Amino acid sequence: MNANALHLTLALFAATTAPWAAAQDSFPNKPVRFVNNFPAGGPSDLLARSVAAVLQDTLKQTFVVENKAGAAGNIGAADVAKSAPDGHTVLFGIDTVFTVNPYLYNNMTFKTADFRPVVVMASSGLLVGVHPGTGIKTLAGMIEAGKTKGLNFSSAGSGSPGHLAVEVIKEATPAKITHVPYRGNTPAVTAVLSGEVDGGVLATPGMLPHVQAGKITALAVTSRQRSRLAPELPTVGEAGLKALEQEVLYLVMAPAATPDAVVQTLQKHIIDALKRPDVQARMANLDLFYEGLTGALASQRIEALHTRYGPIVKATGMKVE
Repeated sequence: MNANALHLTLALFAATTAPWAAAQDSFPNKPVRFVNNFPAGGPSDLLARSVAAVLQDTLKQTFVVENKAGAAGNIGAADVAKSAPDGHTVLFGIDTVFTVNPYLYNNMTFKTADFRPVVVMASSGLLVGVHPGTGIKTLAGMIEAGKTKGLNFSSAGSGSPGHLAVEVIKEATPAKITHVPYRGNTPAVTAVLSGEVDGGVLATPGMLPHVQAGKITALAVTSRQRSRLAPELPTVGEAGLKALEQEVLYLVMAPAATPDAVVQTLQKHIIDALKRPDVQARMANLDLFYEGLTGALASQRIEALHTRYGPIVKATGMKVE
């Protein structure tokens, strides 16, 4: 395992050795930054803003969501990695920075060992959809079309979950699909709508309104369970292609040296926020399934995806463009 390999086993940081220990009892004692490492308006950003609003009320401190997108999430993660480990700057994003990027980037400016998990909040799948002009109606039809004439598929960016999903389709089926990365989910959906690409593997909420309007044909969802927003759609497993299952974890990560007491405070209040009816409703609208994993369980879930994706990236020759 290389220097960027995932080592998320939790360590104990004694108050006598942590330079930030003096501030533990009063955390938070200044504004807290939720650094979201993807563009504004996406599922992780919207979830971050919902949670931040609750914590601002319950902890009586300012919580600011700051979007620092770029390099498949690495720019925002690097910002958090070099921040003071006092809980006032944490990463609020998705798992790919830790599960996929270490395989894609040779010169990352941080290591996954620079972080510790606060909480794995939720998970979701993606929606596989195509432009109606393709004439494709099913996942099997998409594979057949890809085999005979080839297809172009968009994703929310190089190294994104959709990019990985496209490469898995190419590896697991005879379909010939060219990956076309965009800067975020919205422009990737727009490319499908305009016919600039044949289809895409993208966040369900961004695709679904256009599916309902008949402007995109939905084929399947990549999650292990059916979408709550479109329960009529089969999962890829139900369509006979379980190898195409793809989930995204929504998580909060802190610098590795953040004291246990601070992490525990964040865990408690974030989990409490996620259980609120209004936040649960927002999660349902984003097609997110509650996880609420902390400690070793959070580490194990992240590491399991990291272990799974290594052979996939190697086999597909997946590259950051």
